[in-house]
Amino acid sequence: MSVEWSIISIGAMACNLLWQETRPVRTQHATTTLVTHGQRRILVDPSLPAEILAARLGERTGLKPEQITDVFCTTLHPSARRGLDAFGNARHWAGETEIESYARRLEALSESADRLDTDDAANVRAEIETIRRFEAAPETFSEMVDIFPLAGATPGCTGLLLTPPTRTLLVAGPAVATAGYLTAGMVWQDATDTKAAMASLRDVLEVAEIIVPGFDNVTFVPGRWM
Repeated sequence: MSVEWSIISIGAMACNLLWQETRPVRTQHATTTLVTHGQRRILVDPSLPAEILAARLGERTGLKPEQITDVFCTTLHPSARRGLDAFGNARHWAGETEIESYARRLEALSESADRLDTDDAANVRAEIETIRRFEAAPETFSEMVDIFPLAGATPGCTGLLLTPPTRTLLVAGPAVATAGYLTAGMVWQDATDTKAAMASLRDVLEVAEIIVPGFDNVTFVPGRWM
């Protein structure tokens, strides 16, 4: 049985430099993808609010949230996981480095909680509880579904590499911002490490033929689609 995938929701960046935007002009949300192999249904980057995402899932696949077995986040940036609560039956995964990096950041904020107002302190505690739900993703989810480290956009950004018998597809998260950024050789302007992000972008171009960007519809690697 081959691996299957579907775009559930197409994302958008808050600010697109290729459109001469210099500040956020829209609500950012990540592209959400469903990957299916056998009995495993992996929802990648549940970015829209839970109720909206559940409706999109039904529209695109006929599935209900409780039928999702796994949620995988390419990044733990809050905009990539708004709809997480809709998938309480699923196991939650992210790259190990991403989990550790985000946990350290939250621990530092928590240690200074005495300097936060009540609402901020409560938000930090809620974030800590959310991150604790995530497990470090295994190298392989199934025979044709592997994780692919793409550090740079975020410290532990991690893609999902699908290797069916035909074309290799990479769900890249913010490592590939949009099709336009890919063509221009640009990385996400909010990348935590631009040099590492450029190295990851080169890795993407070498390994994939089809890409699901972090904030755009599916696209093809220039020169590799014939």
